[in-house]
Amino acid sequence: MNKRFTWFNVTALTLGFVFLYLPITILVVYSFNSSKLVTVWAGFSFKWYGAVFANKGFMDAAIVTLKVGLISSTLATILGTMAAYVLVRAGRFRGRTLFSGMIYAPLVVPDVITGLSLLLLFISIGFSRGITTIVLAHATFSMCYVSVVVSSRLVSFDRSLEEAALDLGCSPFDAFRNVTLPIIAPAVISGWLLAFTLSLDDLVISTFASGPSATTLPMKIYSQVRLGVSPEINALSSIMIGVVTIGVIMSSIISKRSAVRRQRQEQEALAQI
Repeated sequence: MNKRFTWFNVTALTLGFVFLYLPITILVVYSFNSSKLVTVWAGFSFKWYGAVFANKGFMDAAIVTLKVGLISSTLATILGTMAAYVLVRAGRFRGRTLFSGMIYAPLVVPDVITGLSLLLLFISIGFSRGITTIVLAHATFSMCYVSVVVSSRLVSFDRSLEEAALDLGCSPFDAFRNVTLPIIAPAVISGWLLAFTLSLDDLVISTFASGPSATTLPMKIYSQVRLGVSPEINALSSIMIGVVTIGVIMSSIISKRSAVRRQRQEQEALAQI
């Protein structure tokens, strides 16, 4: 056996995967249980999936969650990309340390502190809580993740391509739009997907930033679980797992294709130079 794959490593890896994915597997299996008791198997059935789509509370919460996720991830991607570009390309400037610290602070600040601070901010300025406040809160903590992802791509970016575009008469904005952005697009897309996933998953910050007129799906699930786990919760969780799995697979495929396309574009640009 390869030295890297000893019996100890294989055993540790197996136990790790079992610890991570066995609960998810059990949840998915019991989502097809026809019994109302989540721990007693009474036969295979899809009825709880139908019950989920017939539950108006779940559907309204899902719509709010998707709306918040799409808007906040787009806003976080725009702001995070701009912040990453400034950090990588602006060089040394007055206040750079403070700026970078403020960008990366949400990575280490607990969600409870972030949520409480945003709640106090919204109350102090008299901003009524709802979908807008949840969007602002999610964009606040997810833009730092986008900034990290895009910064890592900009650091390894070949600036000679951008300089060549400037020499050929492009303005700085046109060079960024036509050369830089298409090359770093996989990182921008990855950052958007990461921000969208974080928005879908968030519970703590949403609880502080939401109002009575806006309830996200994680908040709805948590409120239902406090009264007891129902088969509908298993079915809804399985649907979310399926959506995330499909998204990860699609993201992987798109990233691989984009990487191949980016390499081809770089080779063609260097050949033209």
